[in-house]
Amino acid sequence: MPAETQKLVAFPVFVRVENRAVVIAGGGAEAFAKARLLAQSAARLTVVAEEVEADFALWLAGADVELVRRPMTEDLVKGATLVFAATGDEAADREIVRIARAAGVAVNAVDRPELCDFFTPAIVNRAPVTVAIGTEGAGPVLAQMIRARIEQMLSPSLGALAALAASYRSRVERLLPAGSARRAFWNAFFSGRPAKSLEIGDIAEARAAADALLARRGAQSGHVALVGAGPGAQDLLTLRAHRLLMEADVIVHDALVSQAVVAMGRRDALRIAAGKRKGCHSRTQAEINDLLVELAREGRRVVRLKAGDPLVFGRAGEEMAALRRAGISYEVVPGVTAAFAAAADFELPLTLRGVSSSLVFTTGHDLKGDTLPDWARLAIDGATVAVYMGRSNAADVANRLIEAGLSPDTAVAVVENASLPSRRLLHGTLADLPSLHDRSELTGPVMTIIGDAVAGADFTKSVPIAARQTAPAEH
Repeated sequence: MPAETQKLVAFPVFVRVENRAVVIAGGGAEAFAKARLLAQSAARLTVVAEEVEADFALWLAGADVELVRRPMTEDLVKGATLVFAATGDEAADREIVRIARAAGVAVNAVDRPELCDFFTPAIVNRAPVTVAIGTEGAGPVLAQMIRARIEQMLSPSLGALAALAASYRSRVERLLPAGSARRAFWNAFFSGRPAKSLEIGDIAEARAAADALLARRGAQSGHVALVGAGPGAQDLLTLRAHRLLMEADVIVHDALVSQAVVAMGRRDALRIAAGKRKGCHSRTQAEINDLLVELAREGRRVVRLKAGDPLVFGRAGEEMAALRRAGISYEVVPGVTAAFAAAADFELPLTLRGVSSSLVFTTGHDLKGDTLPDWARLAIDGATVAVYMGRSNAADVANRLIEAGLSPDTAVAVVENASLPSRRLLHGTLADLPSLHDRSELTGPVMTIIGDAVAGADFTKSVPIAARQTAPAEH
């Protein structure tokens, strides 16, 4: 692309509006939207309109905004910092633009970029931190889409963190030499324990952590986040999980975590595969525990990325115990567990009024041995049972539950690769479930849901479990 086409038509600046006049002309939806936006600032707002729509008038009655019910004239904009023409009528907006320019005031005409002296960006407000996204008036919807993505990336506590940082600035400049020492302090401040404490609203702990960091002259202690990556789909990752991935120095991930999710971390983060899949363990759990402790002791920010939720068959308990013994700080970030994703794929109610009021998460291995686990009785009493990694032991699950008294006609739903475009859905009854073992085409993780509530699912996109895998049916 030629260099001249990349020049900015509008140069981005932040205009100081505290205790300064800003005038909005118009009484309809356009003016209302601008008034709500400007009300986030410390400007002295005036709305000029002869007629005001009812919802706007109701809002104005409770807002600290002056309403002038007469036509726009130059005296109303004289001395203002900004003027917005938002009448919804092109001729009226043009006249307001003329009046504002005659008074020497910059003016914005809503949705009329050719009349604008400046453009209003889409704003991510984490005051005193502000992110503004502009398209020079060409694509307001695009700006809002970008804003939504940035909102996901920035913690709601970022503004409080920035304000806390401002209160430490003079002490840092007094106690730490300019250069690498200060940079190390601020890096640890914004990504370490002070930031983590503010995320949970503990300002006292954040201050204590900042004081300790300052006493250590900015040296950062390690931290481990046990993060749920969800069932596979990238957009089911939580906002907090995404932020931690962007902050991590090291990402230790399981085999079932999709590479697309791992790639959402910092580009320069070290990635360590610590997968444990059936029959193929790259590291023992003890080795993973030791690795997490070692990385944290090196001062690294570590994300231990687990498929689904770390507290549901994720062995997070062993990792937390190891970190506690070693005195390593850690946190747990929940993820969408596979049972919920599978139920959503099937549009299946896991609980159903008058049918099932309880839910059991289990693995097929629980049915090994001579004694039935307590949850088997819950299944007989109507609980919905979600079985993780259930294909290879489907026959054991079905046979033991039938022997225990659960009806062979109990509805069953099976999902391979829940939440992903490659997912496969199968349905049937408990009596059909043993044939799942013969479905060699199911190579991904399988979730099996059993119970009367399953009958409420949408089976239009699934195939019978017991259907023979032969030639395609004739049409």
